[in-house]
Amino acid sequence: MRVYRNAAIRTGVPGAPAAQAMAVDGEQIVAVGTEDEVRAAAGTAPELVDLDGAAVLPGFYDAHIHTAQYAHSLTGVDLRDVRSLDEALARIAEHAARLRPGGWLFGGRWNSNVWNPPVQPDRRALDSVCPDLPVALPNVDGHTVWANSAALHLAGIDASTPDPVGGEIVRDADGEPTGILREAASYPLRALMVAGDLRDRLRAGQEELLALGVTSVHDIDGEDCRAAYLELRDAGELKIRVHKAIPVGHLEAAIAEGRRTGQGDDWFRTGPVKVFSDGALGSHTCHMHRSFAGEEGNTGIAVTPYEDLVRLFSAAAGAGIAVATHAIGDRANRLVLDAYEQVGPTPGLRHRIEHAQHLRPQDLTRMARLGVVASMQPVHCTTDISLVDALLGEHDLASYAWRGMLNAGVALAFGSDAPVESPDPFAALYAAVTRTRQDGTPAGGWQPEQRLSMAEAITAHTLGAAYAAGEQDRKGVLAPGMLADFIAVDTDPYLEAPEAVLRTQVLTTVVGGDVRWRRS
Repeated sequence: MRVYRNAAIRTGVPGAPAAQAMAVDGEQIVAVGTEDEVRAAAGTAPELVDLDGAAVLPGFYDAHIHTAQYAHSLTGVDLRDVRSLDEALARIAEHAARLRPGGWLFGGRWNSNVWNPPVQPDRRALDSVCPDLPVALPNVDGHTVWANSAALHLAGIDASTPDPVGGEIVRDADGEPTGILREAASYPLRALMVAGDLRDRLRAGQEELLALGVTSVHDIDGEDCRAAYLELRDAGELKIRVHKAIPVGHLEAAIAEGRRTGQGDDWFRTGPVKVFSDGALGSHTCHMHRSFAGEEGNTGIAVTPYEDLVRLFSAAAGAGIAVATHAIGDRANRLVLDAYEQVGPTPGLRHRIEHAQHLRPQDLTRMARLGVVASMQPVHCTTDISLVDALLGEHDLASYAWRGMLNAGVALAFGSDAPVESPDPFAALYAAVTRTRQDGTPAGGWQPEQRLSMAEAITAHTLGAAYAAGEQDRKGVLAPGMLADFIAVDTDPYLEAPEAVLRTQVLTTVVGGDVRWRRS
């Protein structure tokens, strides 16, 4: 028996006061309360762990993260802060000089919308700094890939290659690929972008997540990621808990294998199948009812046609597999809700919409009525403020409508979408309660009526994410019978201003009753 003491323990239980101590037996919490109460429950001679007056929170549960991509990004070229094509090329050239021959240059997260000038890059620019090394760089939202000629050649993409369903190979006036691949057109390149031992990378990546206070993840990456996590678990090296999504291309095989959502143990469980309905705002490919401002006729891309959505949803639900559908535009969200409604009730399964960024206002109550979980990433809101105003300013939308969703009865599950955004949960809390960028703009918050309280934001990033996975009886609050997954931090988010919460440092991360990470 172990007793964690001398702390302000925020249990996450609504209305519960802060506790001072917590007793843990194995991986499970057995008592929470005053130190006298907890010691009495712990019996004789428990091991005492002093938390030095820190605030304690339930471990954060990231409801949407690409952990393989995030792990790769830790050693890839990072273009998020570059502000011109020339700056991007200089950084790519510098990174390429350190790579071994025969590999791929990966990373990316470029955002040409903020470049000066905001020029769309092409393969010839990449060829000028990487004529031989294959380069394939997703943009900041991950829905567009910028590739050089070597990468296109390896993927078999040339002027004769047709656009796939749900994707676009951007071409020049002569019909030649420019190197910009949108949505499904980028899939052949993504399949080739394998670098190093994924197990090693995930092992390193989990240390970064533990340092940020993340103890559980809904992973959205592929089958190679699943295999690597299972190897880590079997070797006793898995330190975070994984709810693993099934790629839609593997759904039939997963059904044949007998996979079902929730199958597994507390360390690794099968999650939902991940389906794409549309693209992303930054790539101008999210599926809208009206055209983007200044782009008459462009209403985005329906990555998966409606009839296929219904077929996939029916097949998954019939096999006991929940569905998590990427939908950003208002038309995409409506079509996904239509498909969920057409498939009908699925007892025991929690279907989700990933991102759910822009909805018709009347679809909020419909989403609640259907029991569809909104899996959202608060930092997307503050990153996209200028883009939403520029492209969707005249649309009648409920955008990143967290308050409206909660008021309507929609369950919220928060995450990061890393490496698109930082996986830091405190950045998400700050965005959710202020709706401002980290520099405090716009003053008072963007569409401030949609702000959440700090308690609501923490709940969405802990218990809400657990609820989305059907794990609310095991995770998300600190109470007897729950898993002992918690963090000690230097700032109490229930007492401090959002600006202070944004600067929070994690001191200790405990998963399954054991300290998995400690700040040195």
